[in-house]
Amino acid sequence: MYAIIATGGKQYKVSEGDVIKVEKLSAEAGETVTFDNVLAVSDGSLKVGSDVSGAKVSATVVSQGRDKKVVVYKYKPKTGYHKKNGHRQAFTQVKIDSIKA
Repeated sequence: MYAIIATGGKQYKVSEGDVIKVEKLSAEAGETVTFDNVLAVSDGSLKVGSDVSGAKVSATVVSQGRDKKVVVYKYKPKTGYHKKNGHRQAFTQVKIDSIKA
């Protein structure tokens, strides 16, 4: 059984027991979060739309963190312009506990 959830502007395909990184959530490690925005659920047959209106996915927060640094380098030739920036995106790591369809 798997579900497709939407959080943080992205969509994730999850099953029970999966550990995924999502955009930062305001929850501490060990807390339980519920994803209400379920787009599809499959338990042999795929259910979408109004068939999954009451579906929920519950997960436990494993940790909070920041990803590896992404280097952003801007350069324009012949003008002496170059700029170097770095960015580390914050994330929340969650473990999927149950899918209720």
